[in-house]
Amino acid sequence: MDYLAPIKAFDRFQRRRAPVAIVIAVLRNFSDQNAGNAAALIAYWAFFSLFPLLLLFTAILGFVLHGHHAALVSVENSALRELPIKLYAGHGSGVALGVGLIGTLSAGLGVTSACQNAFNVVYAIPHRSQPNFLVSRWRGLKLLAGVGLLQVGSTAAAGAVSGGFGGTLLTVAGLAVALAINVCLFFVLFRVLIPKLVPTNELWPGILVASVAWEVLQSVGGIYVSHVVKGAGQTYGTFATVIGLLTWLYLGARIVVYAAEINVVLTRRLWPRSIMAPPEPADRRARAALAKMEERDNTETVDVSFHPPLTRGPSDLGNPRYTVAPEPAPGERAQTATTRVSPSTRATIDSLTVPALLDAVSERLGEADLEPATRQAREAIEAARDAIEQL
Repeated sequence: MDYLAPIKAFDRFQRRRAPVAIVIAVLRNFSDQNAGNAAALIAYWAFFSLFPLLLLFTAILGFVLHGHHAALVSVENSALRELPIKLYAGHGSGVALGVGLIGTLSAGLGVTSACQNAFNVVYAIPHRSQPNFLVSRWRGLKLLAGVGLLQVGSTAAAGAVSGGFGGTLLTVAGLAVALAINVCLFFVLFRVLIPKLVPTNELWPGILVASVAWEVLQSVGGIYVSHVVKGAGQTYGTFATVIGLLTWLYLGARIVVYAAEINVVLTRRLWPRSIMAPPEPADRRARAALAKMEERDNTETVDVSFHPPLTRGPSDLGNPRYTVAPEPAPGERAQTATTRVSPSTRATIDSLTVPALLDAVSERLGEADLEPATRQAREAIEAARDAIEQL
């Protein structure tokens, strides 16, 4: 009994259905690139940035509410009572203001840097083409200025809707305003962090998906605060706030990364992807792009080849074979680029096929000078290979 038969049947089905194949391709890309770790890093920096932001907020309120005890009590009894904030009239601290400002800026740049790294992975941008430290931080500052204000407006509009303020007309208007702000927010985010070589029209699918998903997440977050956090006690309310906030930030980070993955799959046509063997051309193109990411500078070129399965041993780890052009340095364990590197392991007899053997012979002939006899031999080998594949 073949226990994998249902999976194989679904694999064949999804390869023939474009909508399903696109979804599977997005999930495969997300998994192959370990994009979940990138989303977790974004969520970590977002959560970490809240604490210096709260310190900054507390210091500002300390100056603004100086001598206004009634206003201070009103603020403390608002939604801020679920947060670890204690205000004291007349106790605005310049030190707290400075530390909060520097901490907020530093953590905010951590968020933008994590987003930049996530987009670099999703778009398989080689290390040699990624922005350097200064360019990355300059982009981060621009994002903090633009996206920060848009996020405040979007959250306020979504919070008013989920809080039940006004009638149906006001609710619909609030949703429309929040959605429009989200579109602007993600347009700025994607356009600033994604290389200019990617045309703007290729970014819109992910922008629209992220905007709608973010709107839903904001509404769900408002409902959670209204019905779960407010209904919890003094102790459990704090746990509900922290757990809910962590979950909300992580889901938001995954939305951003998934939206970028959708753009890549659609524009580069990385579908259908295989769940089980045999692989599709999109599988090879996606994995080749991941391997090319490791090019660190203009003196390094990563070449990718696909072949029948090899039996690899522990000696292959940590000591890979490589070539150097024009020649290795004295004492270096490498071969020149003009000499073919013999694989450390050979394909087994079961995995060696006649077409693979003919491919190897044809490739070797292609490296020689194309004399008439050599050209005729290569053409004969290619014709034989095509005939074998048609059997």
